[in-house]
Amino acid sequence: MTDVLLEVEGLRKTFPVRRGPFGRGGGAVRAVDGVSFAIGRGEILGLVGESGSGKTTVGRTVLRALAPDAGRIVFDGTDIAGLDAAGLRPFRRRMQLVFQDPFSALNPRLTIEQALAEPLLIHRLAPTRAARQERVAALLAMVGLPAAAMQRFPHAFSGGQRQRIGIARALACEPDFIVADEPVSALDVSIQAQVVNLLADLRERLGLTLLFIAHDLAVVEYIADRIAVMYLGHIVEIAESRALCRRPLHPYTAALLSAVPVPDPAAPRRRIVLEGDMPSPANPPSGCPFRTRCRHALPACADARPVLREVAPGRFSACIRDDIVPSEAPEERRRD
Repeated sequence: MTDVLLEVEGLRKTFPVRRGPFGRGGGAVRAVDGVSFAIGRGEILGLVGESGSGKTTVGRTVLRALAPDAGRIVFDGTDIAGLDAAGLRPFRRRMQLVFQDPFSALNPRLTIEQALAEPLLIHRLAPTRAARQERVAALLAMVGLPAAAMQRFPHAFSGGQRQRIGIARALACEPDFIVADEPVSALDVSIQAQVVNLLADLRERLGLTLLFIAHDLAVVEYIADRIAVMYLGHIVEIAESRALCRRPLHPYTAALLSAVPVPDPAAPRRRIVLEGDMPSPANPPSGCPFRTRCRHALPACADARPVLREVAPGRFSACIRDDIVPSEAPEERRRD
């Protein structure tokens, strides 16, 4: 990758756990524990994993909505991990977020014009109301909504339309990088495809770079150039999306893929059922975080955490065994 827009190295984020009647004592939840990845300019990186794996925390920490405990976040050549509010201000308009829930992401008291004009006012990008109205109309057209929508309130729109408005708000400041935090999980399946196609089209038209967070590997495979798989605060595999979905290298990735529905129910496939629940991030297991649910676990898996290493060109896996997953990989699926 020659032109890297965002590089994350050794990112860590913990949250304190308060116990007792006065909120004293307790430990800490390791939401993100040593995550590293890079995103090229104009690339879409998919970040997938179960609920509670730390995906959203990664996205919000990368945007500096949360302050990291350790690690580097290099955005366009500048490490923003330790910057204060004043130092972050020039980067705020270049990094935006699309929220998961379109129903709570918009202020019900503001018209769509007011909601989309707010970032223009904050960053002083449109000095007059006429200029702001022109920009808002252009943003609505960009996401497939009429200019007349700007005078209406959020309750007048469906979930899919609200998510389009949320995307338009993220585009208001002409950002370079967008974190889409499960942008289709709250939508009907028929609407999901429209929103995913819209994001893919905007990437092509505007040259955007996206971190697309989701738990549905089928959706991520469709839109992402590469996929990073996350489990219990760790990234366990990174690869080009088609290569990862054809032949995963990590047991957890193989289990996720085996649960993805296929168009032909009669097609041969092997379902890999994970036993038990994900361990608590407040008390993670020693060594490999996945070993308590991995049927291929060895005694050595409890000794040290596997390092994410390049096992093939462009393919990274955090597993001490290289001989178990390829034979179990799901049959190759068509990607239209």
